[in-house]
Amino acid sequence: MTKSTVLVIEDDLELQRQLEWALGQTYTVCTAGDRKKALRYLEEADPFLVTLDLGLSPDSHETIEGFTLLRAILSAKPSAKVIVLTGKCDPSTARQALQCGAFDYLHKPVDIETLKLTLRRASLHYELEEEGRCLPTQSREETFHDLIGASAAMQQLFAKVRRVAPSDLSILLEGESGTGKELVAHAIHDRSPRSQAPFVDINCSAIPETLIESELFGHERGTFTGANETRRGLFEEANGGTIFLDEVDALDLSAQVKLLRVLQERTLRRVGGRENISIDVRIISATNADLMKAVKKGRFRADLLFRLCVVPLHMPSLRERGNDIKLLIEYFLRTHLPPEETEQRRFSAEAMKVLLEYSWPGNVRELENAVEYALAIGTTLELGIDDLPPNVIRNIEGYVDSLKEYSSSNLRLAEVERRYIMATLQRFGGHQIKTAAALGIDRRTLYRKLHQYELAYDSEEKTRRLS
Repeated sequence: MTKSTVLVIEDDLELQRQLEWALGQTYTVCTAGDRKKALRYLEEADPFLVTLDLGLSPDSHETIEGFTLLRAILSAKPSAKVIVLTGKCDPSTARQALQCGAFDYLHKPVDIETLKLTLRRASLHYELEEEGRCLPTQSREETFHDLIGASAAMQQLFAKVRRVAPSDLSILLEGESGTGKELVAHAIHDRSPRSQAPFVDINCSAIPETLIESELFGHERGTFTGANETRRGLFEEANGGTIFLDEVDALDLSAQVKLLRVLQERTLRRVGGRENISIDVRIISATNADLMKAVKKGRFRADLLFRLCVVPLHMPSLRERGNDIKLLIEYFLRTHLPPEETEQRRFSAEAMKVLLEYSWPGNVRELENAVEYALAIGTTLELGIDDLPPNVIRNIEGYVDSLKEYSSSNLRLAEVERRYIMATLQRFGGHQIKTAAALGIDRRTLYRKLHQYELAYDSEEKTRRLS
C-alpha cells in the first residue's frame, strides 16, 4: 500500500530530523526549511498532509512569514490539511491559524503521539471529503438505515458513515437539535464489527451531576445512601459494543476528568471500588453546542474534546437539505397514518408551500411533529393550511396581522419585539421551549430576551413584568 506523503516545513534542522524519523515508518516525509522549497515540494510531491512551523522567519515574526506561507499553501492546494506547530501559547495565534484554514494546531515542544493522531485524523478527513466529492449519482440512496435524504449534504454524510463505521475511531456528531444524531449513531454501530454487541445510549443532560459518575461507571454496595447493591455502570453494560453520549457538553468538569481517564486508560473504577475494570467500548458523542467555544470559556476540557473528536461528523440542518423536506413529509405521511385509515393523505399545494418555506428550527423532529399534528387535526384526505401547527402558520397569519398593526403605530422596534414575544408566550401557555421553537430562536436566546424585557409567566397564564 502506497504511503501518504507528509510535507514537514521546519527550519530547526534537529527537529526536522526528529519528525522525519518519527513519521517515516507511516508516511513518506519531505522536509523544507523555507518558503521557496516548501512551495516547490508542494507542487512536485503533491502532499495533502502538511506540518507548518509558524516561526520560519529569522526574526521570529510568526505573523508575517508563517501565516503568509499558510495562505500560499491553501491557495495552491485548498484541500490540503495543514497542521500548524507554534512555540507561542497565545490563543489568538491558534485562533488566527484556524481562521486562515489550518486543520489543527499544536504547541511546541510537540508530542509525537499527539502529532501522529492528528495526522491520522487529517488523513481520514481528506479521504472522506474526496469520497463525498466523487460520489456517483447512480449510487445515491434516498434511505440509509432509518435516515431519509437525497440531498448532497445527506449523501456525503451517508458516505462518511460507511467509511468510518468499520473502524474503532471515536466519533463526534455535531449539529442542531432534531437533526437525527441518534439515528446516525445507531447506523454507525449497526455497520461496525460491534453490531452484535450492546448499543447503550445516555443523555448526559438528563442525569443529575451527583449521579452521573455512578450512572456511567457504576458503584459498590454501601457507597452512599440508597446503594443497597453493587451496580454496573453504563460503560460496563456497553462492554464490547458502543456507548452513545448525547449532549456530552452537559457533563460538568469533574465528570469530564473521570471520563477522560477512562478513555485514556481503557479501565474504570466503580464509585467506592478499588478494582480497575478493563473495558472495550467505542465512543460516539453528540452535541448541539460549539465545544471549541466551551473550551475557550473553560467549560469543557480541550484534552477530552481531542479524545472524543477523532472524527467529527456534521449533521445537516433541514435548511441545508433542499428537497429532502418533501421526501420526509411523504415518508411521515405514510408511517404516521392512523391504523384505522386506509387511504393515503396528502397536503394541499398551499399547505405544502407553507411547509417548504418554514425555517424548521427544530429540524426533522419538528417536521415529523408537524405532520403528526396535521394527520390528527385534519378531517379530509387533503390537509390544508388550517391543519398545520400554530408555530408553522404564524408566519402567514397572526404574524402578518401584527405587522400591519405595528406598521401603523409609532412603537419602537424593541417594544414591537417585546409584545410579539409576550403574545407568543401566552399562546403556548407559558411553555418556553414551544415558544422558542415558534419564534425560530433557541432557548438561551429566549431566556435572554425574557430577562431583557423583564417578562415572566405566572400561574394564572398572564404575561407580566418582573417586579
